[in-house]
Amino acid sequence: IISGLMIRMTKTCFGMSERQFVGVLDSPGERLDKALVFAVPDLSRAQVQRLIKEKKVRVNGQLAKASQRLTGGEHYTIFMPENKLVDLVAEPLKLDIIYEDGDLILLNKPAGMVVHPSAGHERGTLINGVLAHCPDLPGIAGEKRPGVVHRLDKDTSGLILVAKNDMALRYLQRQFQQRTIDKTYLALVDGQITVAEFRIEAPIGRDPKQRKRMAVIAPESSASSREAQTEIKLISIYEDYSLVECHPLTGRTHQIRVHLGFAGHPIVGDKVYGRRKKMKELDRHFLHAAELGFRRPSDNKEMAFSVPLPPELQEFLDRLQTRASSQSWLTGSDR
Repeated sequence: IISGLMIRMTKTCFGMSERQFVGVLDSPGERLDKALVFAVPDLSRAQVQRLIKEKKVRVNGQLAKASQRLTGGEHYTIFMPENKLVDLVAEPLKLDIIYEDGDLILLNKPAGMVVHPSAGHERGTLINGVLAHCPDLPGIAGEKRPGVVHRLDKDTSGLILVAKNDMALRYLQRQFQQRTIDKTYLALVDGQITVAEFRIEAPIGRDPKQRKRMAVIAPESSASSREAQTEIKLISIYEDYSLVECHPLTGRTHQIRVHLGFAGHPIVGDKVYGRRKKMKELDRHFLHAAELGFRRPSDNKEMAFSVPLPPELQEFLDRLQTRASSQSWLTGSDR
């Protein structure tokens, strides 16, 4: 039970502005950090624990500990410093923005673009472009940066959500955790699939032999292994390939790529989990985040979006279709 939450702005002795969250907790027996997450929806548990560690939280006027148990009726104060700039460079990049409001941006990411800066990819990422597009970004976790709600691999194209503030980030992430997000990927895989629909249920963890890869691993064999489920629906069949819809019910790293490879139908062009044969007509893997449905943070309204296959993937399919039609005609002429 939480009462008396108040937010006020103050000035520190150095002139920097900060927010203060002030209120009363009435949750006997509850851990402080857990109770504060419910008391202040703007903060995640990780943020609360960080603020406690940085001595920004006081309970009944005393410095707090995350693990302390409440007796009920405690007065708390949380000091939130103003968002600070982080070492991210804003770069004017060409972004395909599908939808935007005060809380989020939905983009159609091209293949070849990295989502977040990392070693070897400090510039030219999606986040660098979003920073330039949103110079007045509210920020995440006390830093002026956008929040990546979910990730797409470098060579995976399609829809990706980016949050502008803490509230939106947690609201959208919660939907992913509760599996209420509707995600549809299109993938072209090796071989002809013979069933209309099926589900792959196989736990995924870090590959012990190649640490940069993920693999299907039994939970008892690896602490990193987690349950994973992907639903597959057959769309069309070509001579050597199948086009499928993929609906990941969980969100493990490289999940669709690992699961399809495990099922014996790796994604065409996937150099990590595929058959590693060189594709003359395709220099990326054939995986595209085509549809995304979610509830908007501002009003809980259901939103649904879709984007078509990028030109290089559609052209590859068209060539397969043309080849199949040509072979069908030749077969008929021999009769």
